[in-house]
Amino acid sequence: MRLGVLGGRAVLADGDRALDVGAASGLPSDPMALLERWPELRDWAAGQPDSTYDLPLDHAALEAPVPRPRQVFAVALNYPPHAVEAGFTPPADPLVFTKFPTCVTGPQATVTLPEGKVDWEVELVAVIGRETRRVSEERAWESVAALTVGQDLSERVTQSRGVPPQFSLGKSFPGFGPTGPLLVTPDEFDDPDDLEITALLNGEVVQHDRTRSMIFPVAELIARLSAVVPLLPGDLIFTGTPAGVGNRRTPPRYLTEGDELVSRVQGIGELRQRFAR
Repeated sequence: MRLGVLGGRAVLADGDRALDVGAASGLPSDPMALLERWPELRDWAAGQPDSTYDLPLDHAALEAPVPRPRQVFAVALNYPPHAVEAGFTPPADPLVFTKFPTCVTGPQATVTLPEGKVDWEVELVAVIGRETRRVSEERAWESVAALTVGQDLSERVTQSRGVPPQFSLGKSFPGFGPTGPLLVTPDEFDDPDDLEITALLNGEVVQHDRTRSMIFPVAELIARLSAVVPLLPGDLIFTGTPAGVGNRRTPPRYLTEGDELVSRVQGIGELRQRFAR
C-alpha cells in the first residue's frame, strides 16, 4: 500500500492514479487521524479494485505524508563509513537526538537557508503505526506503518555550538525535515532492510549506500527507543545517513542559493528541494 497527501487529504496511490480515502470509506481523510487507525486502513485498502483509483495523481502536489508527527527521532553515525568520515569509531549504542516536528515539510519545497553552514543528510524514515512500548526486536517491524524518504538538513554552526554541543536546534529550522513522497508499507519491498539510498546535489551523486549497511537496523532502533519512551502512531524515526555529507568533503561544501538536492530511496521515490536566501 502507498499513501500520500493531497490538499491535506489522505489518498491511496497507484502509479499516476489516486483514491481519496475519506471520500470512499468511513475512515478519516486527515492523515494523522488515519495513522491512529492504520490496521483498518490496510484491511480496507486491500479490498479496493483498480477501478476505484479514479483521481489523477499530481506527484508535484504531494505534501508531507505525516504532516504533524508528535515525536521525531533521529540517529547519528548509523553507517560505518559516515562514522569514519566524521572521525569517530562506529558507536556501540544508537546515538539518538530529536528534530522538532515544526521542521517537517513535504517532498518538494523551497527551503530558506538560515545563516551558517547548511548540510545534507539523506535518510530512510520509519513511520510508527501503533502505540509501542518495550517491543522486542523480533516483533518490532509489526509497529512500522510504512517507510518514507527523509532529509535531515543540518545547520552545522548551531549544531556544534556549546560544550558539549547539542544537535536538535541546528536540525530543526523551518523546512529542515523534508519527507515523502509517499508512505510505503513494508510488504511492498522484497527486503525492507536492504534498500538503495542516494542523494544528488545539482545532479552529482554525493551519497550512495544500501540500508543493510546500517549499524542499527530499523527493528533494533524501534526496540531500543521503545524501551525508553512510548512510540506513538505517526512518530518518525530518521534512521541515519550514509557517508558523503558536505562538511566532511575536501574542501567542505555547503548548500547555497539555487542548489537543487534530490534524495532517493529505492521503491519509495524521491524528495526534491531547492534553496533560497
